[in-house]
Amino acid sequence: MNTDALRYDKWFTTPEGSHALGAERRLLDSVLAQWPRRNQRVLEIGCGTGLFQQILYDDGFSVAGLDKSPAMIAEARKRLGPKAELYVGNGEALPFADKEYDFCVLWTVLEFCDNPGLVLAEAARVAAKGLLIGFLNRHSCYFWARGWRWPWQESSTLSRAHWYTWPEMRALALVHTGFKPARTRSVLPGPPCTWRDAPPWGFINRLILPPQLGAISAMRIDLVGYQPLTPIYAWKTEPGIG
Repeated sequence: MNTDALRYDKWFTTPEGSHALGAERRLLDSVLAQWPRRNQRVLEIGCGTGLFQQILYDDGFSVAGLDKSPAMIAEARKRLGPKAELYVGNGEALPFADKEYDFCVLWTVLEFCDNPGLVLAEAARVAAKGLLIGFLNRHSCYFWARGWRWPWQESSTLSRAHWYTWPEMRALALVHTGFKPARTRSVLPGPPCTWRDAPPWGFINRLILPPQLGAISAMRIDLVGYQPLTPIYAWKTEPGIG
């Protein structure tokens, strides 16, 4: 396992990382509430070690993943086994036919791409029904804590990333997919030192917020129309006729 993959997985086992993962899962479920799940094929572009593929699988999707790092794909294979189709490849030139998958997911991936617009356009080509984009919010406390390179700090993966503001990501998606986002939300409004269960932070970090406020934002783009997936009304008495 390479150093980046080891660091990536290890961070999510820390109290801070575990808390962040729980918040990101709530965010993902909130933004994707309208997507159908059964027999729906989802391709995660930049899937890393398969952590979010596991979440999507647990949520009922059929999952596939692509990453340019063979080491990341090797770890994803260990995590997911036969539950996922996994490929080594470049998000700027996806080796799939038009509309081959129902949905594509890019979760905090565009920040690290040389040509994020092309990756988005490829995702929109391959997806038949929708896209999910998770991104690091430049207008957040998290950016100033981990994304900004202060003079006394060494360069890090996060400080080298291109963090996006909500208007920037919305514009990027519109230009390269031709669609406006259907829903965008965020989580974790405070700096990482507040990512814990102790009051009041536990309550605050469970909130699903407008996209400008949190450390991690998620945008859903629907390529086709959906009806809200609301529960069937439970009649307390037998409905009348006519």
